[in-house]
Order: sequence, then structure tokens, then C-alpha cells
Amino acid sequence: MTEKKTWGSTVMGWFVERDDKDSTLAEVEAEAAAEEAAPATPAPAAPPVQLAGDVPLPAAGAAIDFAGIYRAARIGEEEQGRVEKALALLKNLPAETPREVKRQIVEASLKAFGYPVEQIIQAGVAEINALQAYIEFSHRNTQRVVAETGARIEGLEKEIADLKSLIEQKAAAQQALAGQSNQQKLRVQEVLEFFGQETVERVLRESPKPGEPAQ
Repeated sequence: MTEKKTWGSTVMGWFVERDDKDSTLAEVEAEAAAEEAAPATPAPAAPPVQLAGDVPLPAAGAAIDFAGIYRAARIGEEEQGRVEKALALLKNLPAETPREVKRQIVEASLKAFGYPVEQIIQAGVAEINALQAYIEFSHRNTQRVVAETGARIEGLEKEIADLKSLIEQKAAAQQALAGQSNQQKLRVQEVLEFFGQETVERVLRESPKPGEPAQ
């Protein structure tokens, strides 16, 4: 059986490309299993993706605008459509279909629709890189918000501590003021008690009220 070396032997060990149209299903599965057992060649590191423009971050629980992320990574709608077409074809295949058979069916269908496999792979890798860049972008944003919020909380906690200290100081000062004032009242009361209660009451009755002329 002849084998055609293509992208499948070099890209992350995900796919295998063959021209074995006359092979039996057992042969195809056996060869696929053997290649899966072989150590995969590490894929070369892809250059980092720079997301352009204003990339919005969704609110908690909200849906993510993946199409917007891809556009920010300069992945066009046509490229996105190729990947979605491949996904749709995969979902329509029975779950029990062997992976290698699925690959051949999907590849043949895509070629029939005029979608080159190489372009689909390129678009898929670009989308994965864009999503990774989006995750890292969100992570940096989260770190910034956490740092800013932490600093604000620290400032508020200090302000709260200062306010509590002020309350304690005012309460202590009020208590000291009341104590000293009561001591002074007792001193003055000694004079009033010396003259007697009746005399004090008489003087108060005869004293002019506020706003009245003195006699």
C-alpha cells in the first residue's frame, strides 16, 4: 500500500493523508492506530497573535462573541465559514464511525464543496491561536482589575480603620468631658447646698426670665 506524505505527518500529529482508496476498513484502522501510537513530532511554535481594535470582554455569564474575536485576529468570514463547514460535516456523521473513515468522508465532502483542506487547517489553527490570544488578553485584564480592586479595598479598609479610630477617640473624649464636667458640677453644687434648697428656689423664682429686665 502506498502512502502520500502531506500536512498530516507534520501538523501536531492530528491527521493522516492517504491515497489508499482500495484499502479495507480493517487496514485503515490498523494503520491509523499504529500512527497514533508513534510519538508525535512537536509542532513549531506559532507566532503570537495580536488582536486588533477594541476587543470586548463579556459580562459574567454572557455569551462570547467568537466571530468578533476572529475578526480582531484578522480572520475573515470566509475563513471562519470553512471551519464551520467542517464542523457541521463532522457532527452529521454517526458517532460510531472510525475517526479515519470520518476524516476521509469529511475531506471528500469538503473538496466537493470547493473547500481545500489546507485552507481549512490554516483557518482552524488561526482560530485556535486567536482564542489563545483572547484568553491571555482576558487574563491580563483580570490581573489589572484584581490589582486595582485590591488597592482600592486596601484604601477603603484603611479609611474604615481610621473612621473607627476617630469614633473611639470621640467616645473617649466625650466620656472624659462628661466626667470632668460632672466633677465641676459637684463643686458648684456645694455652694448651692450651703445656701439651702429653699433659698435657691426663691432666688430662681424672683430672678428675671430670659429677655425680661432685671429688677
